[in-house]
Amino acid sequence: MSKKAKPSKDSNNQVVASNRKARHNYSILETYEAGVALVGTEVKSLREGTASLADAFATVDDGEIWLRNLHIPEYHHGTWTNHAPRRNRKLLLHRKEIDNLVGKIRDGNLTLVPLSLYFTGGKVKVELALARGKQAHDKRQDMARRDAAREVTRELGRRVKGMPS
Repeated sequence: MSKKAKPSKDSNNQVVASNRKARHNYSILETYEAGVALVGTEVKSLREGTASLADAFATVDDGEIWLRNLHIPEYHHGTWTNHAPRRNRKLLLHRKEIDNLVGKIRDGNLTLVPLSLYFTGGKVKVELALARGKQAHDKRQDMARRDAAREVTRELGRRVKGMPS
């Protein structure tokens, strides 16, 4: 399985776009790295660092995984060969990974959410997450937990500096 952690910025991965709201709206269960089938002008546009994963999601159609609503703007030097900005793009995964994902999506209330789009070794990859949607109370609990942790670190910093609480 190619379950992989989030791409780090210190390695040779050049992050083009990330979906920051995904971790807020979903509980991430597993992550996968998938290749993306693109045309030439899409790659050139991505090298300029312009893409949006805001509304993107992945679906399974006929045993293939497709990335939908990924916005890659038209390449400004392109001519009649330019691509459609929001076309459906095929994701490249091993058959066993696809079968595994299809089974998990059908069994539970799960979805496929792209977390980030990046270059690694000259190839465009997408970090795809198997996720479960969060309810409003789950989001509030996460925010309260983050605020409490932030207060603890702030108080520890004050004590180290010798400042009164």
